[in-house]
Amino acid sequence: MMAKIVKGSDFKGVVDYILDKDKGVQKIAANGLFLESKETIVMSFNIQSQMNGKVAKPVGHIALSFSKEDEPRLTNHIMAHIALEYMERMGLRNTQFFIARHFDKEHPHVHIAFNRIGNDGRTLSDRNDRLRSTRICKELTLKYGLHMADGKEHVKRNRLKEPDRTKYRLYDILKTEVDRCGNWNVLVANLRRQGVEVRFKHKGQTDEVQGVVFTMNGYHFNGSKVDRRFSYSKIDAALQRNRNEERMNLKSKVYTTDTPSATSNTARGELFSGGLGLLAGHGSSGNATDAEANMEMAEILRRKKKRRRGMRL
Repeated sequence: MMAKIVKGSDFKGVVDYILDKDKGVQKIAANGLFLESKETIVMSFNIQSQMNGKVAKPVGHIALSFSKEDEPRLTNHIMAHIALEYMERMGLRNTQFFIARHFDKEHPHVHIAFNRIGNDGRTLSDRNDRLRSTRICKELTLKYGLHMADGKEHVKRNRLKEPDRTKYRLYDILKTEVDRCGNWNVLVANLRRQGVEVRFKHKGQTDEVQGVVFTMNGYHFNGSKVDRRFSYSKIDAALQRNRNEERMNLKSKVYTTDTPSATSNTARGELFSGGLGLLAGHGSSGNATDAEANMEMAEILRRKKKRRRGMRL
């Protein structure tokens, strides 16, 4: 969840923008306004703003954007509820407002138009509003279990120039592969199939690995420069977690299939065989993909040893 805050002086402009029919607009909440038409809404805002003519920008406009992953659960009712809580936490109370949802973009989002002149004629405080808004958005995202999007997910890939275009493509590949691989052999092999070469940086002349470098489209990127989560140590920890989770899942499946019951000996034998099949077919290094990956990794290491021997000579 993210918020963009804008202040202005023209209520007609913000009302026309938010209630533009081409955006598939739906009003989902309002208070203190005549909602018969755009004209009556603007009139309501203007009359109240005249209670404090010293404020040059009485128009408040906030766009609340949500991740596309949350779209299935974000009904109008839920979005209105979250937007109203956001306003309450921001101190935007005791004033006129309306909230409308737009359907003109891939991600769910709503627009809030409000009068910065309250019902009592006082100005609503905007002190540190952007800092407070960022904190509140994070709190509401966690409270409602919304998708915590990485900033890189919002970058328009088609607008990037090299080497950033390759860097973000590499980020997308690593994000997928690191989450599903159980060891470096498989990861390196999967990356190679997608045009990514992997090189490890060692400490001096030892075998201790200190870092990892990815090469794609002729560009070289240290893992941590692609994203902090892709440093050698963090990838290694993620692969270890994947292995541990896989082992736990396999144990759970075996225990489930081999539970005591009143079934016949033949049936129980079939269940037990199924359990053995699970063990044989889902281990991190037991399937065909992992075997192929291990062979590729062994070949890479063999070539590296040859090169090192040549250098020593």
